[in-house]
Amino acid sequence: MTEGAGLSEDAAGGLSVVIPVYNEERNLDALYARLAPVLDRTGRPYEVIFVDDGSADRSLDVLRRLHAAHRAVRIIALNRNYGQHAAVFAGLDHARGEVMVTLDADLQNPPEEIPRLLAQVEAGHDVVGGWRRIRRDAWVRRFLSWCINRLTSTMVGVDMHDYGCMLRAYRREVVERLRGCREISSFVPALANSFARSPVEIPVDHDRRADGRSHYGPVRLVRLALDLMTGFSLLPVQVVSLAGLGIALLGVGFGAFLLVRRLLVGPEVEGVFTLFAILFVFVGMQILALGLIGEYVGRIYLEVRRRPRYVVGAVYDHAGGAARPRACGSVPWVHG
Repeated sequence: MTEGAGLSEDAAGGLSVVIPVYNEERNLDALYARLAPVLDRTGRPYEVIFVDDGSADRSLDVLRRLHAAHRAVRIIALNRNYGQHAAVFAGLDHARGEVMVTLDADLQNPPEEIPRLLAQVEAGHDVVGGWRRIRRDAWVRRFLSWCINRLTSTMVGVDMHDYGCMLRAYRREVVERLRGCREISSFVPALANSFARSPVEIPVDHDRRADGRSHYGPVRLVRLALDLMTGFSLLPVQVVSLAGLGIALLGVGFGAFLLVRRLLVGPEVEGVFTLFAILFVFVGMQILALGLIGEYVGRIYLEVRRRPRYVVGAVYDHAGGAARPRACGSVPWVHG
């Protein structure tokens, strides 16, 4: 496909590239300059969907300029920041291709790896994930990511090295199953693997961030881990329940031991600090159990309100042969 041709709604074998954007104004021109030649060489009709996730910088202005210059560029502008995975869902909801590729806007995922993902799709896989075997991140983030990947593999039941890599490809049938899920908090790679028939993972390059700072700090990664635990399994609550049962049995045994010791040895003061230490362990377990229950209750509360996953502020495309914003006005264009 030549630059300037759009992806029609019925284009067979078309490719949609979905890129969530949040405060990436300095990286967008370089990203598209590298991405467009790669997509041209695939020989497929394609579209590039940038989802502006309520950026506070000039990202949307840069995207509008790219949209005006390139017919393949579409923009979904959300009315505020909803988070990376909600932005990805917004792009997937608007994508027209039979194969959809997600990509970060910070240039840490090289666009040049996309043909390798497509080759695996053509080989019959319905979900293809990138594995950043050599990470260009700080050791703290690498360690936390490793923990989250192990946790995600356990929860989803599909063992993969890297659930955090956004460089991934999906067949449309998997995306349609994703879109049928109505929960608000959704981790797209894990959810896709839970529906995939033949997922696969391939090693991909990983570059240092071109500009700016990562939006995923340690606190956000821990929040992601909690969201994964409560969103994909009841295992955490079941583990805590079993631990509570075990601790109760140990407590009964320890109480019996102390009773026998008191009868044989008599009252004594030593060991009081050991008892305090054991008490603190029990109290900590109770607080952990209460926190996990609170996470599940909070998740239920979010879901029963049935609020939309995101709200679109405007869509910029080339429908009708002219670039024009499709503003939502006083009644937002809502996709839930």
